[in-house]
Amino acid sequence: MTATLQRAEATSEPSRGGWRTRILPPTDGRGGWIATLAVALLAGVLRVVRLDIPRGRIFDEIYYACDAQNLLRYGVEAGSLPTDGDNPSPPCTPSGEAGFIVHPPLGKWAIALGMRVFGVNEFGWRIAAAVAGTLMVVLLIRVTRRMTGSTVLACLAGLLLTLDGLHFVQSRVAMLDIFLAAWVLAAFACLVADRDAVRRRLAVTDDDDLAGWGPSLGWRPWRLAAGVCLGAALATKWSALYYVAVLILLAFFWEVGARRLAGISSPLRATAYRSAAPLLAVLVVLPAFVYVVSWFGWFASSTADQLAWDRNWAEGNPASGLAGLVPDGLRSWWHYHVAQFNFHDELRQKHPYQSHPAGWLLLARPVSYYYPAGVGAGDYGCEVESCSREVLAIGTPAIWWIMLVVLPLLAWLWLAKRDWRPAAVLVMVLTAIVPWIRDDLDGRTMFLFYALPAVPFMCLGLALVAGWAYGGAAATARRRTAAAMGVGAYLAVVVVNFAYLYPVLAAQTLPYDAWRARMWFTSWI
Repeated sequence: MTATLQRAEATSEPSRGGWRTRILPPTDGRGGWIATLAVALLAGVLRVVRLDIPRGRIFDEIYYACDAQNLLRYGVEAGSLPTDGDNPSPPCTPSGEAGFIVHPPLGKWAIALGMRVFGVNEFGWRIAAAVAGTLMVVLLIRVTRRMTGSTVLACLAGLLLTLDGLHFVQSRVAMLDIFLAAWVLAAFACLVADRDAVRRRLAVTDDDDLAGWGPSLGWRPWRLAAGVCLGAALATKWSALYYVAVLILLAFFWEVGARRLAGISSPLRATAYRSAAPLLAVLVVLPAFVYVVSWFGWFASSTADQLAWDRNWAEGNPASGLAGLVPDGLRSWWHYHVAQFNFHDELRQKHPYQSHPAGWLLLARPVSYYYPAGVGAGDYGCEVESCSREVLAIGTPAIWWIMLVVLPLLAWLWLAKRDWRPAAVLVMVLTAIVPWIRDDLDGRTMFLFYALPAVPFMCLGLALVAGWAYGGAAATARRRTAAAMGVGAYLAVVVVNFAYLYPVLAAQTLPYDAWRARMWFTSWI
């Protein structure tokens, strides 16, 4: 783990010391992919085993799985007839009319792809979520390794994500949040890779080219990839807008820091002059383009069949003035978006599992996706008089509750140690929670799973704290031993905690008393 504090040696750098060494990102040699794939295999197996259980569509699968099926049928999310709420079963029956859909289509296209390959069944509409959740583990390991230079810390972060209950559940249901979280993490990982590329480029730049505003840094494919990922996140759920804003700021100030370390005068103004316009083009214009393209099915839908909501609205509402220059399709599309925004803004319907964002880290109110009533002897393999069977969307307490201590510690590491990594983690975790507090003050209906994008960054933060506890190259053997034992003991607690909750995460049949023992608080019921 001493590689955490080591720096890569650039074979082409003009000098061997000073800022040209300090600016380079950490490295940890080779072999990291073997460990990455091992952890990913564990995550994938956990998520795929019993993926088709419970039977039928649970919670919001009654919407998203049907929307995905209609995308396969018509290329657009047409309306469906109501299904049996207790045990809705395939296939969804189309209503022959347009359906008012309140989220963009990309996440439902991913669900549709799973059904296209594996059929219209529980496994088919859930497999895309399982794949996305497993790939998130891979992404987290790789970005943690890039940020720390340590395969051990990277695998720790990946194992924590593998064993988080909320991430596990969302990886096994046909809902949109796992795809949003995956795209946000991918965008963050791409920008971290871009940060490293910028620093390597500055390390080999001649001193003469560092004068004035410094170099323009040229082609930046990782930043371009981040723009595509952010567009995909937006095309999954609008809440990705929060992450777009935050990641633009992170990318900008990461470059400011790199230019300052390289000795460029006025690094803030130099970054604004050299990179502000390209940054906005790649992280604003490109995501907007990807978002519009994701609606291709709606735009391609015939106005005659009227299966796409508001597709022909402009025909009955002619425009005047400059608005008349806008194509009817775009005006109809915009009107549809206004209706969607109004729906979300005015959503005040009470729900038994809604929760306040301030209680999310406390796991104050998880969400029950599935709980059939009256499970008795002979039902679902029940061998006693009364049993329970549930899918409870709840994080692993050993991961979530410790964040109440870890977040202030990350803030200290940022301010006292001037370390950019805890700052990035802190910002990303808070972005998943703080913006929703304002909406809660307005009475919006919100749920714990809205915080899902924070989970990989919580695991990354825990890995950073573990690395800090272990110490750098100058740390004593006693400190390293104590830290290793502490981290190992903590990981064991997480494993036991996840294993104990697994039955209520994966719809296993439990005697009622065993189920009740896992409901540590009445608010979990």
